[in-house]
Amino acid sequence: MSPEFAVDVCRKAVQTVLLGAAPMLLIGLIVGVLVSIFQAATQINEQTLSFVPKIVSVFLTLLFFAPWLIKLITTFTIGLFETMVTL
Repeated sequence: MSPEFAVDVCRKAVQTVLLGAAPMLLIGLIVGVLVSIFQAATQINEQTLSFVPKIVSVFLTLLFFAPWLIKLITTFTIGLFETMVTL
């Protein structure tokens, strides 16, 4: 195994993780900004008001993107096993 091959496998792994986490992170960011704007406009400083909508939205996003995430991880794993056979 060459160092270039190991770096390529690590790069693909990091890319897969970031691509898989991106939808949940973006939705959490958007909902967090909207809740913060709502809190600033109404001057409600409740701690749970910022966490509950983000948790629910991230969970619903995870449910919506679950088939795509499974396909993404499966494709990466199959590709990894196929390259391990050629070593």
